[in-house]
Amino acid sequence: MPQFLLLGLVGAAALFGYRQMKRDADRLAERNRRAEAEMKTGAQGTLVRGDDGIYRIKKD
Repeated sequence: MPQFLLLGLVGAAALFGYRQMKRDADRLAERNRRAEAEMKTGAQGTLVRGDDGIYRIKKD
C-alpha cells in the first residue's frame, strides 16, 4: 500500500512539473514572437491599453 501512495505522489509531482514547464514554454514563445515583431518594425516595445485608457509598455 505505501508503494501506491509513493507512486501517486511521484505522479502528481511529475504532472505539476509538466504543467509548469508548458506554461513557461508558452510564455517564452510569446515573448520571442513579440520581440521578433518589434525587431522587424524597429519598435522599442509593445504598447497595451490599461483599464484607465492609457497606453503603456507591456511588461513581461
